[in-house]
Amino acid sequence: MAHAFDLTSADRSADSVLAWLKARDPELAQRAVAARADGRLLDLTAPLPQADRIEVLTFDDEAGREVLRHTASHVMAQAVQDLYPGTLLAIGPAIEDGFYYDFDTSATFGPEDLEKIEARMAEIRAADNPLQRKEMSREEAIAFFRDRGEKYKVELLAEMPDETVTVYSQGDFADLCRGPHLPSTGRVAALKLLNTAGAYWRGDERNPMLQRIYGTAFPSQAQLDEYLHLREEAARRDHRRLGRELDLFSLPDALGGGLALWHPKGALMRYLIEEFWRQEHLKRGYQLVFSPHIARAHLWETSGHLSFYREGMYGPMMIEDEEYRIKPMNCPFHVLIYKSQLRSYRELPIRYAELGTVYRYERSGVLHGLLRVRGITQDDAHIICTRDQIDDEIKGCLDFGLFLMRAFGYEELEVDLSVRGEADHDKYMGSDDEWSIAEQSLASALDSKGLDYKRMPGEAVFYGPKIDIKLKDSMGRLWQGPTIQFDFNLTSRFNMEYVGPDGARHTPLMVHRALFGSIERFFGGLIEHTAGAFPVWLAPVQVRILPIADRHHEYANQVADQLRETGVRVEVDDRKATTGAKIRDGETEKIPYLLIIGDREQKAGTVAVRQRGEGDQGAQPISDFLAELTPELSPPTSTTA
Repeated sequence: MAHAFDLTSADRSADSVLAWLKARDPELAQRAVAARADGRLLDLTAPLPQADRIEVLTFDDEAGREVLRHTASHVMAQAVQDLYPGTLLAIGPAIEDGFYYDFDTSATFGPEDLEKIEARMAEIRAADNPLQRKEMSREEAIAFFRDRGEKYKVELLAEMPDETVTVYSQGDFADLCRGPHLPSTGRVAALKLLNTAGAYWRGDERNPMLQRIYGTAFPSQAQLDEYLHLREEAARRDHRRLGRELDLFSLPDALGGGLALWHPKGALMRYLIEEFWRQEHLKRGYQLVFSPHIARAHLWETSGHLSFYREGMYGPMMIEDEEYRIKPMNCPFHVLIYKSQLRSYRELPIRYAELGTVYRYERSGVLHGLLRVRGITQDDAHIICTRDQIDDEIKGCLDFGLFLMRAFGYEELEVDLSVRGEADHDKYMGSDDEWSIAEQSLASALDSKGLDYKRMPGEAVFYGPKIDIKLKDSMGRLWQGPTIQFDFNLTSRFNMEYVGPDGARHTPLMVHRALFGSIERFFGGLIEHTAGAFPVWLAPVQVRILPIADRHHEYANQVADQLRETGVRVEVDDRKATTGAKIRDGETEKIPYLLIIGDREQKAGTVAVRQRGEGDQGAQPISDFLAELTPELSPPTSTTA
C-alpha cells in the first residue's frame, strides 16, 4: 500500500518530492517510484505539491508498478531507435505483468535482436540519464514530432482534446507521454525482453502491421528471476499446449478464429462437467430449458442489447425480409418462456437454467485459446422472483457458486461488487432508487456470508450491478468465476408480470447468474490450474493397464472388463513397446492410475499399481484396488436441496 505523510510548513523548503522524501525517510526514497497528491500522480522530481497530504508509491502499488514498467518501455524504445535507425514509435504502455512497445521498422525482430536490444538497454540504464518532463502546447508537440518524422505520435496528438501535453526525454530520446516516470533510467533495476508479436496500428487490420516487443521489469533481480520461473511454469501449464498434447480440443484456422472443436476426450470431460452441473441444479429447484441460436432483431431491441451491446453482436441476417440476429445472450429467451403463460406468486421463484451457446464479436488480436472465444457456452440461469425473495435467491446463488468452485479445487477466491460509476449514469438503465436497492441487496448478501469484497465503480453491466467471484489458481493467478447480476430492467422492458396474493398484477425482479461463466473459459482455466492432472472423476481415462508381454494380454483384458463393469474408464496399452516406455507415456498423458501386469501378477490375480504423482504402490488384489478407487470415481456431492 502507498505510504501516506502529512505535509507541514517546514517541508515546503524541499525543492522536489524526492529531496523531501530523502530527508524524511531515506530507505523509502530508495524504493519510491512516484507520488500522489489530491488524486494526481506526480514524478518524484516534481516540486512538492501544495497539499496537506502526500502518498509515496512503490512497486507494491499497482500505480507504482505501472510507473516502473512504463519507464522501462521508454528505455526499450530508446534502445530500438539507437540500434535500428529510422524506426518509428507507436505506443508503449505498461500492462499487467510488464510492458510492450509497437514499432514501425524495416527490421524483423528475432531472438538475437532481443539480446542486442537488452544489451543496449543495459548501457542506457548504466548511463542513469534523468527523465525530464516538458509541457508543450498541442500544436508545439505536433511540430516537434513531425520534425522527428514520428507520424504515429502526430496522429495521436491531432485527436487529443488537451491544449497542453507532456513530453518526456532522456538524452536524445523523446516520447509523448502523460507520465509519471522514474527519476532516471538507472532506477529500472531488473528487466527482461520476453517475445515479439505482430500488431496492427490501433488494433485495426486495415492499418499498417507493426512489430511489438514485450518485456517486463522489477525492482530487483530476485523478483525478476521468480517471475521468469513462474512464467516457465505457466508455459508448461498453457492450456493450448496441453489441449493439443492431451488431445482435448483444437481451434483450427479452417474453422475460423475463436471457434473450438472438442475432441473425444475433451468432449467426454465437457459432458461430465455439464452433467454434474445439471444434477446440482436439479437438486436446487432449477428447471432446465433450451433456446435457439438466433432471434428476430426486435427481441434484441426490446431487451436493450441493440442499444447497449450492438458492437458485440453478429449480423444482421435477413430471413423472409425480416432482420434476425445471432444471440449474444440467453436472457430474452428465458423471459419469453416465463411469458408463455400468466404466473402466480405461488410459482415464484422460478429458476431457469441453460447451457446456452452464444456468439460475441471479439477482435482477432484478443482471441486466446479457450479463454477468449467467439462461440461461448454460458452456464446461464435466470431467477424470476418477488422483491421479498431476492435476498435469499442471491445468497443461494453465492452458496451454489462457492460449492461448484471448491468442487473443482479452487479454494482461494477474491470478490468484486461491480456498481455504477458516479458520473456516467446515462450508460445504465433504471432509476437511482432502483440501483441503490439493487446494490444494497448484493452487498447485504456478501456481508451475510462473511465474504470480503472490493467495490468496483463503473464495472456494472448496463442493466444492473453484479457480484464477480475470481478464482485463484495453483500459481496464484486470478480467473473469472461466478457472476451474479441483479436486473430490475428486463422484467419491465418485457412487461413481465405475476398475480400477487392481492389479485393484482406485479412486476417481478430477475437475477442473471453464471457460475462457470463459460464452459470454454472454465475448462481452459481448469487445465492450467491442474496442469492437466485432472481429478479421477473427471479424467477421460482413469486407469490404463500395461501388460508386459503378449502372454499377459488376455489377463489384462479380463481386468479391464472387470473394471468397466464398475464404471471405470479403462484402456489396455497392448503396444509392442517396453514397459518403461508405456509408463512414461502414461505419465505424460497424466493417467491417474497405471496397472502393470506381468507373470507374477497374472499368477497371483493381482495388479501392480502406479498412482499419478505418487509412483509405485505395490501389488494389490483387484478387489482392494477397486475399493480404494471407487470413492474417487464420483464428483463431490452437496446436500443442499
